[in-house]
Amino acid sequence: MINIYQLFPRLFGNKSLQTQLNGTIEENGCGKFSDISDEAISAIKALGITHIWLTGIIRHASLTSYRQFGIPESNSSVVKGRAGSPYAICDYYDVDPDLAIHVPDRLNEFQELVNRIHAHNLQVIIDFVPNHLARGYKSIARPQGISDFGEDDDTSMRFSKNNNFYYLPGENFEAPVRTNDPLYDGSVFIESPAKATGNDCFLAKPGINDWYETVKLNYGFDFENNCQATVDEVPDTWQKMLHIIEYWSGMGVDGFRVDMAEMVPAVFFEWLIPHVKIKFPALTFIAEIYQPHLYETFIDAGFDYLYDKVGLYNRLDDVLRHNHAAESISICWKMLDGLDDKMLRFMENHDEVRLASWHFMGDAFAGLPAVAVSALMHKGPFMIYNGQESGEQAYGMTGYSGDDGRTSIFDYCTMPQHQKWMNNGRFDTNNLDNDQKRIFGFYRNILHLRLENEAFSQGSFYDLMWANPWYTEFDPRFVYTFLRYTENQKLLVLVNFHSSESRRMRVNIPEDAIKSAGIFTDTHEFWLAENMLDKEKTVEFDPLTLSSKGIKLTLEPLEVAILKLYPFTKP
Repeated sequence: MINIYQLFPRLFGNKSLQTQLNGTIEENGCGKFSDISDEAISAIKALGITHIWLTGIIRHASLTSYRQFGIPESNSSVVKGRAGSPYAICDYYDVDPDLAIHVPDRLNEFQELVNRIHAHNLQVIIDFVPNHLARGYKSIARPQGISDFGEDDDTSMRFSKNNNFYYLPGENFEAPVRTNDPLYDGSVFIESPAKATGNDCFLAKPGINDWYETVKLNYGFDFENNCQATVDEVPDTWQKMLHIIEYWSGMGVDGFRVDMAEMVPAVFFEWLIPHVKIKFPALTFIAEIYQPHLYETFIDAGFDYLYDKVGLYNRLDDVLRHNHAAESISICWKMLDGLDDKMLRFMENHDEVRLASWHFMGDAFAGLPAVAVSALMHKGPFMIYNGQESGEQAYGMTGYSGDDGRTSIFDYCTMPQHQKWMNNGRFDTNNLDNDQKRIFGFYRNILHLRLENEAFSQGSFYDLMWANPWYTEFDPRFVYTFLRYTENQKLLVLVNFHSSESRRMRVNIPEDAIKSAGIFTDTHEFWLAENMLDKEKTVEFDPLTLSSKGIKLTLEPLEVAILKLYPFTKP
């Protein structure tokens, strides 16, 4: 069972209380590797986490200068925000100098962090960004004998299997005009011939909404002729990426969240993953992917897990914000056709709007039923984003990203609610207010329930919605329910999405579910349904009439109930 904590070091350890719009690192502060201390890691583990995804580790384009340390500066016309996008990689073999106490020792400081995390028996995941590079990519940390990307390219060719980039011969790159951008200093980025842009834009002048700060990497796929190089003719980019993955794995990284995996040919991963697992067989690979018709292809290519964004996340978003019926959630697992346990579930990450933001629910409590469904439906990994457990709101503008309900990944900024848990490095929850303590406690309960109950970590899933239609004593518009079970444990999960009304109900469990879960017994007259989140709400039921009379209970507004079903003998 995997519980992931997505941790953005630039944000996570920042203790600054006052920030300025588009502020510098000196003005607004920045978290460091060292802020992810033993105390922090211990607190994260106590929350119920097994894996920490360190986001924004690899050196990327930024407007903060470290030229005194021999680090090339980025051109402001191809950088988004002052801190820069962590997905515009400038050096695959280096780490972000912002995160180091002593910049020349930055790789050692990262290695020490990996060792600290491992000392607490947690695993480390970092980003692998294979689709694109920063426009100003230049590696200064690559090992001797490794050529840089594009160093040996034939730039006269639009496409060559052994080129690392795609070119537009005879055309010069033009960055989009950024009017009223206070960070643009008027400089011009020279790129001749122009390279294709990261979002598959084959224009010398990409638009402002393109990924204009990045260039597309070439994996031997000829876009013009719809032709892919095969394993028998391994392109140079494949070899370079294999070396990079082995480099980070050699530093102790346990897994990779692969950014925009679907934009890279699956045949590359079919080759890469088995090769790297020869040396590092325990590595975990997670694909960021948004096209369901490609799910099986990328699982077959060797990925352990895939993002469940367009399925369950989007459906829960619809239920929370757009008044879709809770019963519509059932379509998600049906469409996956057996791949449920391969899906990474979440309700927040760096790309998504914060649950507590006014752009989403405006209330951290209102999102908790969706969190429970996302975490408890199946055996795949579940992830939370730093600050989620403290009700982070992402309030206001910080710079490039605007006031959009997301904690900016482009700017030097803070997470004020998270800082209360951090409590100047103590991570003791003493500064959380009562509502935050309830939110924090909910996440801790859910994460530990996943780890400590075999019905969640190993058990089967049975959706009960078909047996509880609207014309029974049940409200499928706002209530969702399912069983998780093993031979030894039976758990009934119910959530009420209504924010202001209770729901009194009878939950029918059909004969098929009773048989599958092994609930029926002729040796006990009664069973108990014990609420694991509120022991005072335990109820009795008769298994002989379970399919006809069900289990009667009431759910308060936004309540999550997890009922452990077990037999007992009345005295």
